[in-house]
Amino acid sequence: MRVVSETGEMLGIMSSAQAQHLAAEANLDLVKISPNAVPPVCKIMNYGKFKFELSKKEKENRKNQKAVELKEVWLSMTIDVGDLNVKAKQALKFIEAGNKVKPSIRMKGRQQAHAALGIDVMQRFFDLMGGKAVMEKKPTTEGRNIYMILAPAGK
Repeated sequence: MRVVSETGEMLGIMSSAQAQHLAAEANLDLVKISPNAVPPVCKIMNYGKFKFELSKKEKENRKNQKAVELKEVWLSMTIDVGDLNVKAKQALKFIEAGNKVKPSIRMKGRQQAHAALGIDVMQRFFDLMGGKAVMEKKPTTEGRNIYMILAPAGK
């Protein structure tokens, strides 16, 4: 097997017993880096320290990651222009913060027969976004609800 020292220096090709002996002398571990290579590549290193550093990096990456939330905005089929503008402003705040928005309408009673009016309200709501949002999922009717999903527009 090909052996690499902890400093990255190539020690050459040797038997596994010799490599294990070198690792034991240095009080370190012999780790197979590339077992499928011909000959296999091993590195002499402190495996516990390596795993610790790896977990630290993963933890740091998770901390810096921002989870995108799905914020819901409830509308009505009979919503007036002023109220629609207020809801649109609130949704724009969510969009600018990098979250997705799910505008929803719950149809009551006879409104279920006129789902097209609800889809029209959704379209007006999307038009108020002013190009800052992208329609990720078009308005769909599911039972008594109409909803769509808006995502922040790419820069």
